[in-house]
Amino acid sequence: MGKALVDQRELYLGLLYPTEDYKVYGYVTNSKVKFVMVVDSSNTALRDNEIRSMFRKLHNSYTDVMCNPFYNPGDCIHSRAFDNMVTSMMMQVC
Repeated sequence: MGKALVDQRELYLGLLYPTEDYKVYGYVTNSKVKFVMVVDSSNTALRDNEIRSMFRKLHNSYTDVMCNPFYNPGDCIHSRAFDNMVTSMMMQVC
């Protein structure tokens, strides 16, 4: 029963669509916000655990933005911390 509870809370969808040139990974939050990551297929340095970790970081940063009392839902995200986190993730992938 413990394993079933863990599986229900798993937000990482894994590899959604592999092609010759790209790999598409997915993640969905509890509030049904979906994140998609497209990675070059030639990048063999990224493993599943690293992709999962990157999605968790992105989710945590996104949650921080959404919890800001000055953020209006639906507006563009204007956060240096969020931009810096996304940029550092992109640099890690390249």
